[in-house]
Amino acid sequence: MARDKEKRSCGQVVAEWRAFLWDPRTRQFLGRTGSSWGLILLFYLVFYGFLAGLFALTMWVMLQSVDPHVPKYQDRLLTPGLMIRPCAEGLDVTFNVSQSQTWHQYVRALHQFLEPYNDSVQAARNAACPAGRYNEQPDDSVPNYPKRACRFNRSLLGPCAGLGPHGDYGYGSGQPCVLVKVNRVINFFPGKNKSINIICAAKRPRTKGDLGHSATTREEDAALLGPMQLFPPNGSIDLMYFPYYGKRVHVNYTQPVVAVQFYNATANVDHHVECRLNAAGLRTDDERDKFAGRVAFRLRINRD
Repeated sequence: MARDKEKRSCGQVVAEWRAFLWDPRTRQFLGRTGSSWGLILLFYLVFYGFLAGLFALTMWVMLQSVDPHVPKYQDRLLTPGLMIRPCAEGLDVTFNVSQSQTWHQYVRALHQFLEPYNDSVQAARNAACPAGRYNEQPDDSVPNYPKRACRFNRSLLGPCAGLGPHGDYGYGSGQPCVLVKVNRVINFFPGKNKSINIICAAKRPRTKGDLGHSATTREEDAALLGPMQLFPPNGSIDLMYFPYYGKRVHVNYTQPVVAVQFYNATANVDHHVECRLNAAGLRTDDERDKFAGRVAFRLRINRD
């Protein structure tokens, strides 16, 4: 005959839990003596200490193989990328001429970006380098010796320098300026000792199944975009700003920029603009890499 299990009272259950937490007779805490807990803690301390030491040793060995001044792998950086300022979301520069709140953000971004380019700052920090040739600076048996940087004065950007009475980079009058800069690549010598420049033109984005745009379409796009002017003249970039030696040794390096101003772009129309780096030996037409040596952005100037 089955016997019913004896029901324990609430006091008995509490007493058992108290005995499990601390048994004064055997001096056990949670079922283990002090020496047992000490051995367990010692094991885990040694175990995790070993793992931490092994991880630190691995990181130290890896860091010994890394040069803090030059990236270890640069084999894919054959052509530098381009970027625009103001750096609008999706490379989409859209504003309404009569609504200043739509373009004040662009003006502030350009002011902030060009602040290190002020002529007074450049004169205090950087050197007046000879134009027309690379600014090579060998280490001369002193590894990673600090390099001098060449001046790029803000005033070279003409009306796109933001130094005029309005200082709005043309956005308030519907003649906006967009800056194009070449991304930094260490030990990059563009142009094969020949002058380089930035060229910009209207170009619609290629769509699926599109084999190219006709000459008529390109002419229509160019007519809608209207005349543009580049600063410095012809969008030229002097060779003296190359090569770049890295931010640790080329501390005050100021990368050159080119400003493009759109004088009479048709209002309330999407304009697709592409700027390319024009230099001997550089490919900028590789469809597999749409950012190698070029940048495409959309410009829309709305008017009420």
